[in-house]
Amino acid sequence: MYKYIIKRLLMMIPILLGVTLIIFYMTYITPGDPAMLMLGDAAPPEALASLREEMGLNDPFLVRYFNYVFNAIQGDLGTSYATRRGVADEVFARFPTTLQLAFYGTILSVVIGIPLGILSATKQYTVFDTSATSLGLLAVSIPNFWLGLMLILLFSLRLGWLPPSGVETPIAWTLPIITLGTGSAALVMRITRSSMLEVIRQDYIRTARAKGQKESIIIWNHALKNALLPVVTAVGLDFGMLLGGAVLTETIYAIPGLGRYMVDSIRTRDFPMIQGGVLFLAFAFSMVNLLVDILYAYIDPRIKSQYK
Repeated sequence: MYKYIIKRLLMMIPILLGVTLIIFYMTYITPGDPAMLMLGDAAPPEALASLREEMGLNDPFLVRYFNYVFNAIQGDLGTSYATRRGVADEVFARFPTTLQLAFYGTILSVVIGIPLGILSATKQYTVFDTSATSLGLLAVSIPNFWLGLMLILLFSLRLGWLPPSGVETPIAWTLPIITLGTGSAALVMRITRSSMLEVIRQDYIRTARAKGQKESIIIWNHALKNALLPVVTAVGLDFGMLLGGAVLTETIYAIPGLGRYMVDSIRTRDFPMIQGGVLFLAFAFSMVNLLVDILYAYIDPRIKSQYK
């Protein structure tokens, strides 16, 4: 098991290097002078030239890239042009809010998606199954930004039940969590239904029914355990995507998370913040995938025996 974890951690190195190369090149070819962004348009040419030399902007692309990677390995992601603070400090100050939002959205998707998926599978082709499948397809098709705006118009402006922005109070989390978790819940529901339909048609399920076992025990103790692997995969990948997908939700609800700050950094061309934020999210997504693979071993004993 430890060898597998070490192997996966080593496999993350080329992935993160590829992410840094792509995002560094994209910011490199983006028009704009970082020195002028920091000093302003009225800065004298001597000050601009001195700052460019200090920041290494006059170096070739490969030299700048390797210097960035070398500093990133040591934990230095650069300095934000906007706040003049370290990028790592800015990321760690805002990431807990994004992590909390993604976690709550994932919890909502699991609480709604898995029970609906199980019921749809056990009541296949009934009115409930058709209704749940149709609603799931509709929820997957609705963009987050549109859903968020509609929820604000209804529950904040029309009814006045919930605040339209911020997360200062527990009730203020309601609309962002619904916005972020609705599409995920539909996806989890569809995958749970598909996996459960495949499992409940197996021979051992028929044998359990022939022996007179209760249907609830068959579904929850026998079928669900063997249908969980695709569901766990979907939930894990969805949680990783929510970390990056929270950008629109945080922007709509003015949530001070990492996603919203990266959007603001793109507007102001704060290249170090963009690079550091993307690299950190890529690392977080890779760690989520690793945790999902480790979780497989505790769900399915057959996979755990392969690690041994």
